[in-house]
Amino acid sequence: MKFRSTVLVTSLAIAALALCAQASAACSYPKAPDKIPDGNKASKEEMIAGMKAMRAYNDLIKQYTDCLRDEHDAAVAKIDPSWDDAKKTKAKDDLDKVLAQKNDAAVDDASAVTGRFNEQIKVYNAAHKS
Repeated sequence: MKFRSTVLVTSLAIAALALCAQASAACSYPKAPDKIPDGNKASKEEMIAGMKAMRAYNDLIKQYTDCLRDEHDAAVAKIDPSWDDAKKTKAKDDLDKVLAQKNDAAVDDASAVTGRFNEQIKVYNAAHKS
């Protein structure tokens, strides 16, 4: 009996990951801006261009996380209704975990890049005090 439950749990995990892998294939992870302007050397125009690039990047992160959520919801909807409640709950929990990991990674990356840009804004402002 223990072997069957282990196989069952493993099968559920594989099924949930397969659903999630299909789902995440359509969501493209956004590329961060190639260059963050150096606040010590950048012109005002370069800083403004950097700000626009950061806004565009943050918009792409939002689109990516929205896509992840949509695909997660679609994968949850595809969970086999003939499964018992425990199987369905396990499959949904696995999908929820993958969504959270991908979402958190994207938000963490965006926060780090935005933080680096914000530091350069401070450097720029300090260097250009009137």
